[in-house]
Amino acid sequence: MEPHAHDLPELLYISDPLCGWCYGMSPVIQRVQQELAGRLEVSVLCGGMVTGEQVGPISNNWPYLAGALEQVERVTGVQFGAAFRARGQEGSYVQNSEPPCRAIHAFRQLRQEQTAAFAHAVQRAYFHDGADLNELATYEPLAAAYGIEPAVFRGQLTRPEIMRGTQLEFAAVGKIGVQGFPTTILRVGSQGYVLARGFHPFDALRADLEEALRQAGAE
Repeated sequence: MEPHAHDLPELLYISDPLCGWCYGMSPVIQRVQQELAGRLEVSVLCGGMVTGEQVGPISNNWPYLAGALEQVERVTGVQFGAAFRARGQEGSYVQNSEPPCRAIHAFRQLRQEQTAAFAHAVQRAYFHDGADLNELATYEPLAAAYGIEPAVFRGQLTRPEIMRGTQLEFAAVGKIGVQGFPTTILRVGSQGYVLARGFHPFDALRADLEEALRQAGAE
């Protein structure tokens, strides 16, 4: 018999849409999900990297970000677009993790199995296309690519339970004790195995994942 989804080990991918290394890691997570389909479930959790008092203009940390872009591109293979670089150089764009995290949380309620792909689409819209992630209309065409009507998604984004659920998600990530983004954890029953802190290429992550599955007796 095929295992039920809820019986499968769960890969927790803890990230944030404003995290450049997460932008590089998300394609790795999508590939894991594709190649290990039927053996594990993938769950994307947003950590809320830039919230509360940290919300502010991108100029506050653009020198650091600008210096990291080339390294992220070289190590991960993703590309940062001219439109994003222009936002950073202009400096007034307000970085706030809550709206894109809320969009990902909302999408998960409708298309859980495609959340990793949608999360990367949000990241690409920002880091490659320079989209305004604080404008809720930004997410409507991204969701439409997965068959969700724009009006439906627009309504989903402003539901009180979605807004509250996003905050609960931030709290849950905080309770896990994540030190930084991205973090990848394998959960088998009540056991948890930290597979990667920071970016890991596919081959390395898969090897660590297979070993953790063996240790957990989930093979």
